[in-house]
Amino acid sequence: MTIDLRRAAHWHRPLMVFVYVMAVLTVISAIGILVDSRVLTGAPIWLKPFKFAISFVVYGTTLAWMLSLLPRRSRVAEWAGTVIVAMAVIEMVVIVGQVLRGQTSHFNGTSPLNAALFTAMGAAIMVLFVAHFVLGIVVLIRRIPDRVAAHAVGWGLGLSLLGMLAAVPMVLPMQDSGIDGISGAHAVGVVDGGPGLPLLGWSTTGGDLRIGHFVGLHALQALPILAILLSRYLGMRLDERTRARLVVVAGAAYGVLTVLLTWQALRGQPLLRPDGLTMAAVAALVVATATTAGLVLARRRDPELALAA
Repeated sequence: MTIDLRRAAHWHRPLMVFVYVMAVLTVISAIGILVDSRVLTGAPIWLKPFKFAISFVVYGTTLAWMLSLLPRRSRVAEWAGTVIVAMAVIEMVVIVGQVLRGQTSHFNGTSPLNAALFTAMGAAIMVLFVAHFVLGIVVLIRRIPDRVAAHAVGWGLGLSLLGMLAAVPMVLPMQDSGIDGISGAHAVGVVDGGPGLPLLGWSTTGGDLRIGHFVGLHALQALPILAILLSRYLGMRLDERTRARLVVVAGAAYGVLTVLLTWQALRGQPLLRPDGLTMAAVAALVVATATTAGLVLARRRDPELALAA
């Protein structure tokens, strides 16, 4: 599995145009962080569009590349990609528009207009979720010829949906911010906007639901990168089936990690200050993953064991 960057401009056109626009917005937002002194919920007001623009550059490029791997063209997948672009544009228009108005975009119901904009964002994300799901189904049906790539793309698309679902608790009634007109929060056990990790802003004093959301979403890149590394550096030592199985092991572990991080956040626990229960869960995940990966490699090295299994 390889990536030919010279062909990137010919990938799914709407996705790639969106990527270019988001790259420009990334630069504009970075300038805004430097020259605009306004602060919103404890962070520079342009930081949110900056982070979202970068995320959409990575997300859009990854989806366009995945579509290029299909053995033949799929109109359904192409339309799903176009719908994703349309919904992402709605979200970014609201985010940037609210920055220009000096308002927060998420959870904001402090006025009819703010509430309507947040509702529009929520509806757009729901449609994007469905379109992403449809794209994943098409990829599974069309069966990418490279088995390792197929597993990486399939697990990546599925786990990124899990990452989207990890954001749902942010708007549940239990996430009452205690502020009139604000109907949700990222942080658990503390108020949004408190001390956080540099750039990311994840709370260092309470739980933060953005962590599981972030990790889950980026399975879309992490697993294909793993597949590329396995093929490039171990392709001569490990057969395709073994590499595919290792990607499956990594995907399963990644999914459990996403759930663990969300569970940790829901318990009001900072990422870098886990309690004994969280540490035990992480240790169990590491041991289970290492053991399973070891069994996969052992079956590859010992043909008799593979036949007996």
